[in-house]
Amino acid sequence: MQSKSFSIGIDIGGTNTAFGIVDRRGEILFQDRIHTREYDQPETFIEAIRQHLAPHIDPLGKDHFSGIGAGAPNANYYSGAIELAPNLSWKGTIPLRQLLHDAFDLPVTITNDANATAIGEMIYGSAKGMKDFIIITLGTGVGSGFVANGQLIYGHDGFAGELGHVIAVRDGRACGCGRKGCLETYSSATGIVRTALEWLEQRNLAAEPGQPDWLQTVYANSGEISSSGIHKAALAGDPLAVEIFEFTGKILGQALADAVAITSPEAIILFGGLAKAGDFILKPTKKYMEDNLLAIFKNKIEIIPSGLSERDAAILGSAALAWG
Repeated sequence: MQSKSFSIGIDIGGTNTAFGIVDRRGEILFQDRIHTREYDQPETFIEAIRQHLAPHIDPLGKDHFSGIGAGAPNANYYSGAIELAPNLSWKGTIPLRQLLHDAFDLPVTITNDANATAIGEMIYGSAKGMKDFIIITLGTGVGSGFVANGQLIYGHDGFAGELGHVIAVRDGRACGCGRKGCLETYSSATGIVRTALEWLEQRNLAAEPGQPDWLQTVYANSGEISSSGIHKAALAGDPLAVEIFEFTGKILGQALADAVAITSPEAIILFGGLAKAGDFILKPTKKYMEDNLLAIFKNKIEIIPSGLSERDAAILGSAALAWG
């Protein structure tokens, strides 16, 4: 009987897809990424991943691979399909598990991308040794994975834990899911950009003498703002950028206070591009969560950054799915 020494982890995001080959010790032997949005059809997307991985699978011997684990938005652990993902350009139901099996001829397990990240954090990262925690991914959207008593919560249909689509602001911003006011329309990388653009247009602020005016200048020159650019502006002391982070953290913290009342986690781990802003997002999120917690939960829950790199966490978590 051949030993199964390796697995493949694939993290499908709304903007980028990362993938890699992992051994049983959690060492990533190879990793790469492609732009998800460059592929109009899921079949050509899967083929592109196969072409990147094949030269690295063959020398190791496919018989030594336990299988493939994949995390994706709205990926259903039970059905093996991506179902109505608002942040992907492919609409409807995508039979991801079958497509990957056909391309690689290996066993495939899939789950929500945030759940895959939670597994990575639990085995290798900030949640190592924890049995009750929540992972929040602040990327193109807001994903979440809930772990209780050491087990991921899937629910009866595989879709439990969609914190990004709780209503954070009633009758608020239109969301890709078809509803209004979802958390991810305010506290994701795209959400913070929406805030910046709205505020710049509404206020038409003139820079005060002696103060940095990065946001206003960039908007005037290009009409475009990015989440990383807002972070740079905050670092440079732009008061509007700091205020935007405060507002974003307020919305997120209030939503987390509600989530705490359901699962009573030991910690909440922030992951993804927006989490890289550090204290600009962590401090207001913690403040407004504490302000809105039930008294029995106050000062019990840590909010901490991920212990893994953005690329590694989801690859490791996805790959761990393949070990069974």
